Amino acid sequence: MSPQSVRRRSKDEPTPGSAAAAATTGDGGKNLRARKMAMAKRGLRSLSVALATPLCLTLLTTYLFGATRGYAAVSRPFWRPPVWAFHLASLSSACLMGLSAWLVWADGGFRRQPAALPLYLTELALSLAWGPVVLGAGAMRLGLAVCMALFAALLGCSQLFRRVNPIAGDLVKPCLAWVCFLAVCNYKMLM
Repeated sequence: MSPQSVRRRSKDEPTPGSAAAAATTGDGGKNLRARKMAMAKRGLRSLSVALATPLCLTLLTTYLFGATRGYAAVSRPFWRPPVWAFHLASLSSACLMGLSAWLVWADGGFRRQPAALPLYLTELALSLAWGPVVLGAGAMRLGLAVCMALFAALLGCSQLFRRVNPIAGDLVKPCLAWVCFLAVCNYKMLM
């Protein structure tokens, strides 16, 4: 090999065996890039479904059963938030739980922890039931029972989700705090 045939490679030019070289030259890079883009689109689609489903169900429940008959029947002390704040916090809680469930699903946690999916669906059903029971019908005792069951379901979700993804388990904590506040409000409305 003669010195005239040796060419210097600049620092910006990728090495022949690197992934950057495969991404910029040849058909293998295009396939890899297309596969990564398709996987990202599927992930984004599944995330939007995981967030939109509980959000839409909560909005529908609020719209259909969000009457304030039971809530308005009790005189409202200064520490109890207005009804719109209850609905907004319920929507936020539903989004957090949807994101947490998506993180568990993305890590394959519903296969590794088979009890996680039924527990999440139970939590979703109970969180949808609280508003119509307490704010709509004014059944404070039943609302307190729903709060206790919801707290137990959230606690179970937190523990199972934490085993799969610690961030998913941490996202359940604000929901636990919200349910504790709901239980205190329910209890005070009974008095």
